[in-house]
Amino acid sequence: MLKRVIILFGPPGAGKGTQSELLSEKMGLYLFETSKILEKEFKMAEDLKEDSPLRWIEFDNQKFDLLEENKLWKSGALCSPPFVAYLVIKEIKKLAEEGENLVLSGSPRTLYEAEKEVPVLEELYGKENIKIAMIEVSPEVTIFRNTHRKICELMRHSILFNEETEKLSICPLDGSKLVKRKDLDDPETIKTRLEQYKERTLPLFEYFKNNGFEVKKIDGEKSVAEVHRQILKIIE
Repeated sequence: MLKRVIILFGPPGAGKGTQSELLSEKMGLYLFETSKILEKEFKMAEDLKEDSPLRWIEFDNQKFDLLEENKLWKSGALCSPPFVAYLVIKEIKKLAEEGENLVLSGSPRTLYEAEKEVPVLEELYGKENIKIAMIEVSPEVTIFRNTHRKICELMRHSILFNEETEKLSICPLDGSKLVKRKDLDDPETIKTRLEQYKERTLPLFEYFKNNGFEVKKIDGEKSVAEVHRQILKIIE
């Protein structure tokens, strides 16, 4: 069985989620979204008592408080890299054991995460089977897309904003209510997320290059179909 990992990275609103969903459906890849892993952890943490030992996660000789990490996430700042790396690595190992091939949307986001996660991916899937694309959009496009974004309550599908979907209130894919992501997609939070991307995620481009990976840049401001065509050209 051919092993395959596709990593998509880029600023908020670049279309990583949309393209990952398309790749998942077209190629039978497991859609690995770090944001959903974090949402799941934070949702469980909401019911924890202040003195619950389950609030804490240990990794790389450090301890992390789920409730404090949740506050960071809601502010638009990145969660502590060791905390994220712990969750991601645990999930990657489980999926590899189940024979899943992956498309990663939103991870790694920092050099620390890359240094911890990428060697695990190489060991489990082989370096030659890891393809990486960087989707680029301007800050103006990021802000517009995120402030207009809606997701569905049930499956967390992101609905592309255009004239046809502007007044849509029900997800056409699963029938659940369309909502805005509370806290994460307001203008000030998006500006914080953009600053975090520039300072902490953009350096991954050089990290991948220096470690022997070819990273292809893609114009994310083209149509969804054109961006998808470019990605397929890279990975096939």
